[in-house]
Amino acid sequence: MTAATPEDVLIAGGGIGGLTLGLELHRLGVPFRIFESLPRVTQAGVGVTVLPHATRILDDLGLLAELRARCVVTAESVFYNRFGQFIYAEPAGERGGLRWPQLSIHRADLYDVLLSALLERVEADRVVFGARFDDYSEDDTCVRATFTPTGNDGDDMGTKPFVVEGAVLIGADGIHSRLRKLLYPDEGEPLYQGLNMWRGVTRWPPFLTGASMLRVGWYPTGKLTIYPCRPTDQDGNQLMNWIAAVETPRYLDRDWGRQGRLEDFIDIFAEWHFDFLDVPAVFEAADAILEYPMVDQDPLDQWTFGRVTLLGDAAHPMVPRGSNGAGQAIVDCRSLADALAGARDPMKALLAYEAERRPATTKIVYTNRANPPDTILREVCERTGDQPFVDLTDVISTEELAAPSEGYKVVTGYSRSTLG
Repeated sequence: MTAATPEDVLIAGGGIGGLTLGLELHRLGVPFRIFESLPRVTQAGVGVTVLPHATRILDDLGLLAELRARCVVTAESVFYNRFGQFIYAEPAGERGGLRWPQLSIHRADLYDVLLSALLERVEADRVVFGARFDDYSEDDTCVRATFTPTGNDGDDMGTKPFVVEGAVLIGADGIHSRLRKLLYPDEGEPLYQGLNMWRGVTRWPPFLTGASMLRVGWYPTGKLTIYPCRPTDQDGNQLMNWIAAVETPRYLDRDWGRQGRLEDFIDIFAEWHFDFLDVPAVFEAADAILEYPMVDQDPLDQWTFGRVTLLGDAAHPMVPRGSNGAGQAIVDCRSLADALAGARDPMKALLAYEAERRPATTKIVYTNRANPPDTILREVCERTGDQPFVDLTDVISTEELAAPSEGYKVVTGYSRSTLG
């Protein structure tokens, strides 16, 4: 492994945020090095949504054609109650008049596109796998980051911790960020928001438009989000990403790889047999089920300390009710790379990045808790007493139905006035 130089941007974490930041820095001619604790393998997981404000950035990086080939371009967001009654629909992304599409893609496919593009453009040793970030120190000349080999990479790094020097250190190491814990040792664990999630992927025939992001139901009787995240296969099926969320006072540890059990939640959705989708059957046919609590953290008052800062879920973990976590990490990358490329003093660049992104993401964290797009379902549920309706216009107006979604687009940065 080639040694880093004091001019390098050191990135702790090689997920979606870390890889996108590497691509952005390369585009602008800023040297960097990424350190990822996991081995270089195809990532597991489920689906992820890339909203148009993030798609724009990935398009600038020359990735949109490859992403289109591996994803489903979302046609609409559509809402139903748990009785299978239609509530509201709106066109998504370029179908709704924006210049960029909304993408539904398997996380492993997005990761592979990002990593493949980066390794085609830079030396392979710019991305180091099997190196866990542990600690750092800094002085007037550089930051020194300590990493420990995890024994799962082909590169011969030995077994002892090693130190790398750089101009700045970026914590892109997710909701369990080691750097965030060093900066805020007394913060505590991520905050549980009262909802447990079971997530999975199922090969299933297309429903509705074949490119619909569907949200059904409301709490505490259960809520479903489901959408296709890979194109139709030779058998006529799509890979459906789904999330079943249920109010519950308890939850298990925050482990993205925790296996979930069908019997723990399927009874809540047992009667959800719609003319366009048999929900229990989708769950029963899942390739795998994962269980994870819906958590976030209260926004921080400060991300940047000298030569270090945070990015993505390490900076602003948010509950996944707006499909916006990955997108905001990608937007972070554009802001941070632009700041570093345009400043002589890297520490001032980190402060400029924080000044732009921390207020914006703080507002999104709170909006995701209280008023994301799925509050359309809450309003209908409350006004109908969670019962079937005869005429929806007797319950809620079209303007009221549109308000949560349109307001969310403004807050998060993909309204038509911004991206049209």
